Amino acid sequence: MKSTIITGLIALFCWTVFFIMLSRDRSRYRNCYMLFIALLSLFPFFYYLSGSYEFYYVVIVVDTLLISLLIVPFFLIFNGVSMIRREGRQLKHMLSLVLGLVILLGEAVFFVIVLSFSFVGDRFTFEELIHSWPFIAGVLFSGTVIYGSMAFLIFMIYILFLQIIPRRKEFDYVIIHGAGLLQGDRVSRLLQARLDKAIAVYRKDPTPTKLIPSGGQGADETVSEAEAMKRYLVEHGVPESDILLEDRSKTTLENLTYSKQILDGREGKKCTALVTSNYHVYRALRYSKKIGLSCTGIGSRVAFYYWPSALIREFIAIHLEPKHAVMFFGGWLVCAAGVLYLLLS
Repeated sequence: MKSTIITGLIALFCWTVFFIMLSRDRSRYRNCYMLFIALLSLFPFFYYLSGSYEFYYVVIVVDTLLISLLIVPFFLIFNGVSMIRREGRQLKHMLSLVLGLVILLGEAVFFVIVLSFSFVGDRFTFEELIHSWPFIAGVLFSGTVIYGSMAFLIFMIYILFLQIIPRRKEFDYVIIHGAGLLQGDRVSRLLQARLDKAIAVYRKDPTPTKLIPSGGQGADETVSEAEAMKRYLVEHGVPESDILLEDRSKTTLENLTYSKQILDGREGKKCTALVTSNYHVYRALRYSKKIGLSCTGIGSRVAFYYWPSALIREFIAIHLEPKHAVMFFGGWLVCAAGVLYLLLS
């Protein structure tokens, strides 16, 4: 009972810290890791809570983790093949395939490492094995795969969490992020999902709400994305008087910057939501904070086959930011140095 109370209090503390951090700023990257820590804090609590069934609890948890590790690379590979067939052979559509192959190779190397211990005492000593460069290289490679996979998993869990937490339902303005047009003037399925989500928010809101479709005109487009979005909104019952065009932007950051300029030029309350695809909400919130735009992120659904590759792109984009690139590779260096010290000492 004492262990249950202690682990329960630790879990309560972790979740309290997480929700305080979340309430202050949903765009902070540290939230990803705090949520993961909070989730991990539940495992010892439920272990002691399970009482006489603790053995079955451990078996279920371990088996679930092992099965997940085995399934993930094959799922990513299958998803990557489906993505290429549906969207074409562009590099951005091959990300889940590449990641799946890398994880599969990392798991295979780890299996070989574990298997090599069965030869200790027969072909070589334990010291000879762990001091051999093929063994060290294998440990570093599989460790790197595990490190990167864990970082991605932590990021993905937080992105999913952002989609299920409650949010307010009354807004004065709703910014809709643009996406590429089909044949130069028609909204794509991805953009249509964003527009449909914005329309749903607009219709549920009892207060007067203005929609801000945001997106400029690309080189291969005959109209701006904002104009195409406006036509779709009008066709689906939104009065033109409730639509404010932002038709200059070319990037997500510009979407928000120019939309904020529209808001700054208007009077009254400015409680704002931004609608984009669910995988893109977190990065959009980060950009919003960067320019001083206070808003609530709302994600629209995307096709399941499209989601993994899109989320991988978001993960890469976040970690290309100088601060997070240094932290990511710094963490890897610390882990690698620790492994080398243990193996070579």
